[in-house]
Amino acid sequence: MSEPIRFYFRGAVQEFTGGAPTRTVLQHLREDLHCTGTKEGCAEGDCGACTVVVGSLNPAGQLEMKAVNSCIQFAPTLDGKALFTVEDLQQPDGALHPVQQAMVECHGSQCGFCTPGFVMSLWGMYLDKEGQPAQRREIDDCLSGNLCRCTGYRPIIDAAHRMTALPAVAFDRAALTAQLQALQREAGSSYTAHGRTFYAPRTIEELVALRAAHPQATLLAGSTDIGLWVTKQLRELGDIIYLGHVTALQTVVEQGDMLEIGAGVSLEDAYNALCQLYPSQLGELRQRFASLPIRNAGTLGGNVANGSPIGDSMPWLIAVGSEVVLQGANGQRVLPLEAFYLDYQKKDLQPDEIVAAVRVPLPRENVQFRTYKLAKRFDQDISAVCAAFAFTLDGDHIVDARIAYGGMAATPRRAPRAESSLTGLRWNEANLRVAMDMLTQDFAPLSDMRASGTYRMQTAQNLLRRFWFETRLEAPLANEEVNAFAFKNARESA
Repeated sequence: MSEPIRFYFRGAVQEFTGGAPTRTVLQHLREDLHCTGTKEGCAEGDCGACTVVVGSLNPAGQLEMKAVNSCIQFAPTLDGKALFTVEDLQQPDGALHPVQQAMVECHGSQCGFCTPGFVMSLWGMYLDKEGQPAQRREIDDCLSGNLCRCTGYRPIIDAAHRMTALPAVAFDRAALTAQLQALQREAGSSYTAHGRTFYAPRTIEELVALRAAHPQATLLAGSTDIGLWVTKQLRELGDIIYLGHVTALQTVVEQGDMLEIGAGVSLEDAYNALCQLYPSQLGELRQRFASLPIRNAGTLGGNVANGSPIGDSMPWLIAVGSEVVLQGANGQRVLPLEAFYLDYQKKDLQPDEIVAAVRVPLPRENVQFRTYKLAKRFDQDISAVCAAFAFTLDGDHIVDARIAYGGMAATPRRAPRAESSLTGLRWNEANLRVAMDMLTQDFAPLSDMRASGTYRMQTAQNLLRRFWFETRLEAPLANEEVNAFAFKNARESA
């Protein structure tokens, strides 16, 4: 039986009925609810003109408010949640919210098209910081998913500083939490329209049973990739099984020498946990990985299940020896992540299986680990090459070498010949040069719009050299001596 999608919006519970399961939140806002403050700029989650804030309850029942891109989120994913747009910021007496007032005072709106998205991103940070001033790096991260076509970022950044100097406006979290608690469902639900069904299980048992019954259905997590299948490729998804309400997939726990991250954990939460383990190794990658709204919506499990050859998570996950947990009707099985990828868009995944979790090894003594991303922009850009290295060293001898790349082949994968040329030898420049040469036998990268094959190979070799500079036994170089962004990060953190 089809059930309406219920969510909290503009002070009341709204119902979404009759619309296709792939109707986006942006379409529903503008075309059905006639709230046109939220704009469409790119329809692919890149520009941020469509940014809204979604409130939801986490597995512990706590309220979370996250900025997301409404242009690639499907309306049925709002079930049991709250939706906030730029129209919600006006105060009861008609006054502007401090975020809006700061944008006015600092001349942060130029043509104005992108302004609602900037305002909502800043409001998300305002709520998160509870009105306290933000550091420049936090502001940059907050605005990483918002593009200003008038190139006027300085006054917007000024507004981000100014907004907390204005009289504060409180947000009633308790009242919203109570509203959302009343909307929660005890069991899975389904929504059917236009001949397609959107299944929303609540338990792992419901999810596994649905997957076994509907092996051809599209599994949906954060929609940061699948949303584009609809908005850009105009694909028909068929039935959809949504993982976003399965609380068993939203846990992060240490198990033995592994950190297990459920497939439903957002990229933002996953990387926050991972950066506590590997702060220097993953700190910059986390900041450069997509934008905050994409990290708020997307999941690490979805990133792994997608298996894109240019995905930024897989190279370093493979390098450190991560595992993927698969679950189906016959139970669980665990694979080394590198064995999960068979060929381009082909994975060792049975029709009735799902990716349930990713297991990441905890830091180990004597393992030197680094990961690097090369892209045309610092923020929110797809990599031309992503590299990761994890070497187990005994003094200057290499006990084990793990070298992995993204963007160099049809799948993210290791460099076996280069690894073999180093294992058991000294970590010196002569052996480094041999390994760099062996990379030409491990990979034959393609040329595309992001980079030529020649560029990819040369930079892959140079990144291995950079790793040697940072980890050699004699006079290793500090990050600021080899990182083009080090000065930028140091300055903006000050």
